[in-house]
This record gives sequence, structure tokens and C-alpha cells, in this order.
Amino acid sequence: RYKTSVYRRYSDFDVFHEVLLQRFSYRVVPAMPPKRMLKGVLTSISEREFIEGRRRGLGRFINLVARHPIFSEDELLKTFLTFNGSDVQTKLRDAYKRTGDEFMTNRIATQAKEYLPADIQAQFLTSREVIKNIHNSFNRLRDRAETMAERSKENAADLLMFGRELRYGRDNSQHSPLVTVPCPELHPFAKFLFLPPLPRSVLGSDGSSLPSWASSQSSWGALRQSLKSLSVEFTVLSDKAAQQGRREEDDVVEKLSLFLDLLQSYRDLCERHEKGVLHEHQRALHKYGVMKRQMMSATVQPKEQASVEQLESRIVQQENAIQTMELRNYFSLFCLHQETQLIFIYLPITSHILGAFVNSQVQGHTEMGQVWNELQPKLGCLF
Repeated sequence: RYKTSVYRRYSDFDVFHEVLLQRFSYRVVPAMPPKRMLKGVLTSISEREFIEGRRRGLGRFINLVARHPIFSEDELLKTFLTFNGSDVQTKLRDAYKRTGDEFMTNRIATQAKEYLPADIQAQFLTSREVIKNIHNSFNRLRDRAETMAERSKENAADLLMFGRELRYGRDNSQHSPLVTVPCPELHPFAKFLFLPPLPRSVLGSDGSSLPSWASSQSSWGALRQSLKSLSVEFTVLSDKAAQQGRREEDDVVEKLSLFLDLLQSYRDLCERHEKGVLHEHQRALHKYGVMKRQMMSATVQPKEQASVEQLESRIVQQENAIQTMELRNYFSLFCLHQETQLIFIYLPITSHILGAFVNSQVQGHTEMGQVWNELQPKLGCLF
């Protein structure tokens, strides 16, 4: 949209998320991926894999923000995506200070109650429960999709090893340490396989003469050369399996993660509404009740005029605060109603994700099936 290229560090994203949440606390602001791996938590992923996962998470974050109909028109996003200066964090904070939060700038903020349906609370509770169930279900689907993508990459490694055994073989009488072999067909962060070294061969590359006990009609010499040629097909199969893993990761897992980030941001919004605006409103009402009781006590038991006037002034201030809280509560519900509608608009994306999953499987099995079919006639020549 802006056709610009800017460099952003994680800390820049962090500040952008901070001011975005301050300005649009009543909207679905996506969460940030963690900056570091949690200490003391057992995990099988490497630091490079974690950094790649964080990069993908930041990409999903900015993608969701840029697609939001409210955020996309705001100065904060424009500043983050276009400012080329050295201190974008200060620029973002200054932009927020100039505008304040959405309640202060939205033209219908004080009339939000008029736009709310009568059963807004019931709708809110129902929608929250439905979206929670959808989120939990698709979270499990994402876990299964990740497992399938990992399995495809493991299959690629096994096929490559299988072909390597046909080509080089291995003398079981020799035991050498493992070595790393480049494998660019695999995932970018799994480019090296730990494979055995190349000891004296017993299959495809074995050039030793046959023992005298072997029949003069033995075809082992020709057979082992044929086995060597088959390794090419297994290398191709390995490449196809690796491509399948990447498709499953990019077309399925990543899209599921984007959808889940959106649903999680909605659940976070519901929690902010209940623990934020509603809680503050209740605290303000409680404080107001305490002041009213103090005022009643002052009228029964005469006190100094100055202290009574001071108490009256505090009550007026608290009444204004309560009125503002009530307006913010209605505006929060109004925004929540809009964000709920936005989430339901996005729900059909699930069919596109499932379609991408099916297409990736069809393409992967078709491509590998073609290689297997080409391999089958060559096996007939061995017997």
C-alpha cells in the first residue's frame, strides 16, 4: 500500500504494539510473539528455529494489524510502515500523545449506547463461547498439521538416506563416526543430515571382484550397478517430500497460525473488557457509595463548612468519573460488537485453509506418485 521498505527491530515492534494497545484498547490487537525462549522450559527447537518462528509471528502480527479496517487508517500504522528516521519509537509515542485513545477521538463514542442491541450482554456471552470453542478446535488442528509437516521432512531425510545406501552402501564391519552431509532439499533450518561416512562399499559402488564360490552365471555385478542408478530416483523422492513439508508449513500451518492469532486477540479483548472497563466502573461506583455515606454522616453530625464543601466537590468529581466510565463501558461494548462481527466475517477463511490442506496433499502425492511410477519399470529390469 505505502510502497516503502523500512528496517524494524523487535523493540520497534514492541513499542508499536504498546501504543497500539493504548490507543485501541477496545479492539482486537494481536499479541506479540515472545522475544526469547522461556528459561527453564524444556524444548526441542533450536535458537535458529525459535528466531524463524518469531519472524513468522511478527509477520502475522503486522499482517493482521494492516488488514484491520480501523488500524489501517490510523497514523500509528502509517508511521510504523513508512518512517525512515532513526528513532521510530519516539515518533510512535509522540503520535499517540497527539491523538490519545480511540474514545477521545471517535465521533460516536458518547452516543455508543444508542447503537447497541438490547440483548448485547447475552450476545457477547454467546459469541465469546462460540469463538472460544472454535479457537480450541483449530488449535488442535494446527498441532496435527505441524506434526504432518515434520513427518514429511523426516520422510525426506529417510528417502535420501535410503538412496544413499543404494549408491554407496556400508560395510557393517567398520564403524566410523557420523558426518554431516549437505541436504539443500530439506527445510532451510535442516540443511544438514547426520549421515554415516562413506566406508568401503558393499552395494552400488562396490568394485571388488566376486569370490570363486559365486556362480559364473551370477548377475550380481550388473545388479549392483542397477542399484546404484536407482539412488537418483530416491534423491528426487526426497526432494518431493521436502517440498511437501514446506507446502504444509507455508500453506497450512502458517495460515492456521494467522487465524488462531486473530481468534486469540479476540479472546484477549473479551478479557480486557471484563477486567478493565467493567472492573474500573465497579470500583468507581464503590468509591462513590463511600463518599455518599460520608456526606450523609456529615449532615447528621455537623462538621466544618470547608470539609463539607470539599466532600461535595469530591462527590461531583466522582459522579463525572462514573459518567465517563459508563460512556466508556458502552463504547467498549460497541467496539466489542463490531469486533465480533469482524471475527465472524473472517470465519469462512477456514474453508480456504482446509482447501489449501487438501491441495497440498493432492499435489504432494501426485508428484511423488509420478516418481514412484517411473521407478517401478526400472525395478523390473533387476529380476
